[in-house]
Amino acid sequence: MLKNLENLLNLARERKKSPKENSYTNKLLSDKSLSKAKILEEINELIEAVEKGTNKIHEAADVFYHLIMYLETNNIKIEDVMEELDKRKK
Repeated sequence: MLKNLENLLNLARERKKSPKENSYTNKLLSDKSLSKAKILEEINELIEAVEKGTNKIHEAADVFYHLIMYLETNNIKIEDVMEELDKRKK
C-alpha cells in the first residue's frame, strides 16, 4: 500500500528533474495555478462522490495524486508533513 504512495512521490520528483513532453504530471508541477485548481476540484469531486455513494475510490485516488503534485509544486516535502503528523501523536 505505501509502496504506491512512494511510487507516486518518486514519479513527481523524477518528472521535476527530467520533464517529459506532453506529460500531465509535468503540467501540474510547472503551473501552480493549475495544480491549485485541480486539487480543489478533486476534493470537491470526492466529497460529492461520498455524498452520492458513487466513484468514491476513484475520486479518492485522484485526490492523492493531485495532493502529491500540489505539495511538490510548492516545494512542500511529504517527509516534513509526516514528521509534523508524528509530532501530533498523543
